[in-house]
Amino acid sequence: MSRTSALDPPVAVEPARGAVLWPAAAAGVGLLSLIALRYVHHHAGSLTPGFWIAVVLLWLAAWKIVGELASLEPASRAGRRLLDLLVPLCFGAFLLFLWEVLTVGLRIPMVLLPSPSAIWARIAASAHILRADFIQTFIRAVLPGWALGCASGFFIAVLADRVPFLARGLIPIGNFVSALPIIGIAPIMVMWFGFDWHSKAAVVVVMTFFPMLVNTIAGLSQASHLERDLMRSYGASYGQTLMKLRLWAALPFIFNALKINSTLALIGAIVAEFFGTPIVGMGFRISTEVGRMSLDMVWAEIAVAALAGSTFYGLLALLERAATFWHPSYRETPNN
Repeated sequence: MSRTSALDPPVAVEPARGAVLWPAAAAGVGLLSLIALRYVHHHAGSLTPGFWIAVVLLWLAAWKIVGELASLEPASRAGRRLLDLLVPLCFGAFLLFLWEVLTVGLRIPMVLLPSPSAIWARIAASAHILRADFIQTFIRAVLPGWALGCASGFFIAVLADRVPFLARGLIPIGNFVSALPIIGIAPIMVMWFGFDWHSKAAVVVVMTFFPMLVNTIAGLSQASHLERDLMRSYGASYGQTLMKLRLWAALPFIFNALKINSTLALIGAIVAEFFGTPIVGMGFRISTEVGRMSLDMVWAEIAVAALAGSTFYGLLALLERAATFWHPSYRETPNN
């Protein structure tokens, strides 16, 4: 018989019962929610208090289920990955359910808040318009501006690290420029670069340059003096120390700047389109449809922008995980 020592690391035991019970309960609540949605669409405006009590009970059940799912600790990596997807999926799906029930059941006017089903219908009916707006804003303005702003901020940060007086002069200027409002920068860029996507990309460059600059300068200082002394004892040059030690230590900071800039770039491009653009683009469409009181189209553009921004951020997070797997935040215990 084998004996376990008190010094042996604890073995994670997967709660098999909870791993089956709570996903099954989530499926049951999902089915009841679909039935409630069908009911509310057929009886909008004449819903009884009993229906709203049932909705509250569903909300409490969903709250309990999501809480229990979040507390599970599967032993397998695949189980953890699946749980990481299941919890936000259940949470987001029930938020959409509440949104649909309240807007349809209470007959909230479209100009105040359209229902998710109305927004989806608008997306399906205006897919060609949304596609053109997405290409104009995200592909032609956000991506080039984000890439140019991040790249220039990175290279200037490396140069400032080599020439220390540049860092002392650039960081205060960066703080100053970061405080400038977009609505002040955008009209100037439109006058300089014209009404097409070039001016929007220029706004994105301005917004993304200094976050990358500041984060990279901070990241390059993360290598300890002991590690730098070790590199010097090996006779490493500045370039060798930079490439083999300091840039690797700065990677978490660089990826933080890339992720922050992915959201800033989209916001900057959309806002810049309010101040002059061809008759295409997410910002142009939002400002135009608000004037027409077509709020379902506005929310359709918001949904496309949110999906594009979230996907962009998620891809950068996956790339960060692959590039900085050695970082303590990604380390896992041997039993995992």
